[in-house]
Amino acid sequence: MLREEALHFVRQLTEGVNSHDTARLLQFYAENAVIVSPVAGKIAGRVAIAKWWNEVFSRFPDWAAEVSEVLVDGDRVAFIGNATATDKNGWFGQIATGERIEYRATIILNFSQGKIIREERNYDLSGVLQRLEKARLDQELKLAADVQRALLSRTRVATSFCEAVADSIPCRSIGGDFFELIDLPSGGLGIALGDVAGKGPSSALLAAMLQGMLTVAVQNERSPSSVLRDLNGWLLRRRVEPRFASFAYGMLSSDGRFVYSLAGHNPPVMVTGDGIRRLTSGGPVLGAFDQSIFEEGTTYLGEGDTLVLFSDGITEACDIGNQEFGEHRLLSSLTGSDRESPSEVLNRILRSVKEFCQGAPQSDDMTVLVSRFVGREPETYLNVRAT
Repeated sequence: MLREEALHFVRQLTEGVNSHDTARLLQFYAENAVIVSPVAGKIAGRVAIAKWWNEVFSRFPDWAAEVSEVLVDGDRVAFIGNATATDKNGWFGQIATGERIEYRATIILNFSQGKIIREERNYDLSGVLQRLEKARLDQELKLAADVQRALLSRTRVATSFCEAVADSIPCRSIGGDFFELIDLPSGGLGIALGDVAGKGPSSALLAAMLQGMLTVAVQNERSPSSVLRDLNGWLLRRRVEPRFASFAYGMLSSDGRFVYSLAGHNPPVMVTGDGIRRLTSGGPVLGAFDQSIFEEGTTYLGEGDTLVLFSDGITEACDIGNQEFGEHRLLSSLTGSDRESPSEVLNRILRSVKEFCQGAPQSDDMTVLVSRFVGREPETYLNVRAT
């Protein structure tokens, strides 16, 4: 085959591909033609070839090809080009991602009597598969993030004696931090904040499991130290990875009594008219030691007193110079917080961290829970669920 004939043939073949005209394409193949493809395997005969092209065009309605180079060697023609399409229906057995696909292909054609008798395709798909896998993973993580947000069923609660708000910002799509605001059978409010070691899906899954365990454990109003012992024993028995979590759990009663215990967690801050106190009673992180002892602390909140629980992602948040936000900046951000609502206090903390970090990427989740003892019956009872 002469070069001009080969160029014309390849041009006609490309036009048939880009017009998605299967009938036109079949005119270029011999009756017993064979296509060998790393995606489709071996396709033998014009009927099978027609079915293959129809599937390609159906699966990728915007499939297009562009030839950049043609080489001729007697009855063998090789051409190099790029193929593009949108992954709307799945890349041959994989989940659709909606991503744009573009890859380089080398196609070798063997001719007999002017017809293709053998077509061999070689694709550079490494980049394509990596992008599709990343897009698939991103979709799964987005779904997991939606589920995780749903598990944080209440981000704001107001009862006859307190108001509480919380928020969690994962450093990735999903995180290992979580919080709970739980109505206790006695009428009190259970307040919990946890931080699972590690990052990503495994930490998020363990956080969800701990949330479920906590919900069960608090229903009979066992003491905070007993709840932490239960969670610690559960982690040790399961031998899961990651297996460590810091945890803070307390029970706030209508008379202002707050009983709490910590498992290796940052000491909560108690803001009163007399200043700031740290609540430090507890024990080691969950999952570290069998027979761990978790001491309890008890304090009383007066009207207007505020509790602030936070994960170490707040104090360890770094700016572009890798300097940490630190506890002193957290405490400074609480100055004058007695004149603000719990929502305003929470937003002030997160805003202070954001301004300090100046857009620097963070390596840990950031979670804050703010609860204020109001000490009086409000006009309405609010119980707002996250949307």
